[in-house]
Amino acid sequence: MVIRGEHVGTAYTLFDVLEFLRRAGLPEADTAIDDPELIEWRGGGPEVWNNEPPK
Repeated sequence: MVIRGEHVGTAYTLFDVLEFLRRAGLPEADTAIDDPELIEWRGGGPEVWNNEPPK
């Protein structure tokens, strides 16, 4: 994930996304993760997650 131009990590689950938002001080509860104006998804999207992180 990149937040405000800074790479903060890779999200493997929705919980990871919410944690990165929390750490950045962004209101995760108010962020629509399916809004393309706010979040650009690469290699999937909010409805597509791997069962586990790549090894």
